[in-house]
Amino acid sequence: MVVTDDIRKTVRDLGLARRPVCLHSSLRSFGHVVGGPATIVDGFLQEGCTVVVPAFSYSFFAVPLPPDSRPARNAWSYDSFDDPKSGIGRVYDSASTDVDSEMGVIPATIVLTPERMRGNHPLNSFAAVGPLAADLVSSQASLDVYAPLKALARTDGYVVLAGVGLDRMTMVHLAEEMAGRNLFIRWANGPDGRPTAVKVGGCSRGFGKLEPALSSLMKQSQVGESVWLVYPAKATLEAARDAIRDRPELTRCGVSQCDRCTAAIKGGPIDIS
Repeated sequence: MVVTDDIRKTVRDLGLARRPVCLHSSLRSFGHVVGGPATIVDGFLQEGCTVVVPAFSYSFFAVPLPPDSRPARNAWSYDSFDDPKSGIGRVYDSASTDVDSEMGVIPATIVLTPERMRGNHPLNSFAAVGPLAADLVSSQASLDVYAPLKALARTDGYVVLAGVGLDRMTMVHLAEEMAGRNLFIRWANGPDGRPTAVKVGGCSRGFGKLEPALSSLMKQSQVGESVWLVYPAKATLEAARDAIRDRPELTRCGVSQCDRCTAAIKGGPIDIS
């Protein structure tokens, strides 16, 4: 049984108190949590942390593509995308409470928190609560999707994987960009209701192969049944960047002919204008 004090003690023991933290999590991994996902978030907040989470919302995606924008090597079949539905007529703004179910219940809880801040990216927004929330997410934009993670690194923040693995660490997508890869281009309606280009990450299923390159930076703990892997953001970015530069194939997943992995390893989209 996990209570708020268990979260608080672990946060202190790991040196995370009063730090900004990017939390990737599985609530189920904890076992029984008294009070549910709010207990996890409150434990961090009561120790002075700012908690930032991915709050992706691909329901804003499926819109007609601009006819003059077809970047090559973009891991996308333009000819098959002829029946867009979900995003038609929808315009994202940071007040939205839409979040994909795959994000999990902890991000959904943060998105519904009245005082939270949410970034300005229709597909891959980040949401945050805590004293540095605005500092972390306010600069996010359609073509600067990982601005919150850059801010996390600048402010000596940490990434916490609570019951999940490196394949959930969004920070590695930023490391890919830093290593020289172009991010993928997708489309969503802009504020004027017209489709506009946005940048997103690619396949993350192979990120577990970075474990040897990151192991010296990792601290481990456990709360209830949940194993926590904790990484300093700035040093992790640099180590992942260097590993990807040295061995581009390292991030390839085990799925045969994964278009996103192949395109990313080649450098991503050629034309990102």
